[in-house]
Order: sequence, then C-alpha cells, then structure tokens
Amino acid sequence: MLKEYPELRSQNLRTKIYKETIQLITTHNEDRIHAILHFSTNILSFVILSGYSSLGNQELLILNSWVREFLYNLSDTIKAFSILLLTDLCIGFHSTHGWELMIGSLYKDFGFAQNDQIISGLVSTFPVILDTIIKYWIFRYLNRVSPSLVVIYHSMND
Repeated sequence: MLKEYPELRSQNLRTKIYKETIQLITTHNEDRIHAILHFSTNILSFVILSGYSSLGNQELLILNSWVREFLYNLSDTIKAFSILLLTDLCIGFHSTHGWELMIGSLYKDFGFAQNDQIISGLVSTFPVILDTIIKYWIFRYLNRVSPSLVVIYHSMND
C-alpha cells in the first residue's frame, strides 16, 4: 500500500482549487457574454424596427387606415366592451402574476439578474400608471370622438 505524502495531498488540493476557480471564472464570463449578446440583439431589433417604420411609411399608412376603418365600423357597445375587457385583462388587480412573469422575462431578456424587490415594485406601480393613462385617454379623447361610447363604458364599468 502506498502512503500519501503531505506534498502530494496539498498538490492535489491546489489542482482541485485551480480547476474549480477556472470553472467559476468561465461560468461568470459566459453569463456576461450572454448579457451583452441579449442587449446587443435588443438594440439591433430596435434599429431594424425603427428603420422599417421610417422607410416603410406607405405600408404603415395602409395598415393604419385599415385598422381605423375596422374600429370605426364597430358599434359603440363593442368598443366599450373591448376597452373594458382589455383594461381588466392587462391592468386588473387579478393580473399581478402575469405582470411578474412579463417583467421577469424582460429582465432576463435584457440580461439583468432577477431582483424580486424591483419586480414587485414595478408590478405595484406600472399597472396603476397605465390605468391612469388609459382613463385620461378615455376622458380626453373619447369624450370628443364618441360621447355615447364613454357613457356606455361607464355604465358597463359600474
């Protein structure tokens, strides 16, 4: 039977520590590379969409006119129901889990580490801000365009 010498044991320990350190550095570097790639991909997507929207004005004008025609042909009751349904689905108090998933996936997509405190702060404030903007839009824009739609919306909301 061979006896292990103290030098050999310390050498093995140094080798294991060295390999573990290299593995941790490699993992850390891969995470940083993924974050940089995600961020650059998002910037590239934004540049491509911005270029398309500025260069493809004719196609966007056609799409915009089609959407406007479709929306103006709907009855006021259907419009009010659609606004109420969308606001309740997206901004309702029952949708906090959905907001957590969406904000968490955006965090992950941009390469940030998931922080539950920031996510819960955004979940508690962002839907309220969005709800306020939609109510302002209803008050400001829809009162001018279709007062009957606002009356129907308020009666359905109550």
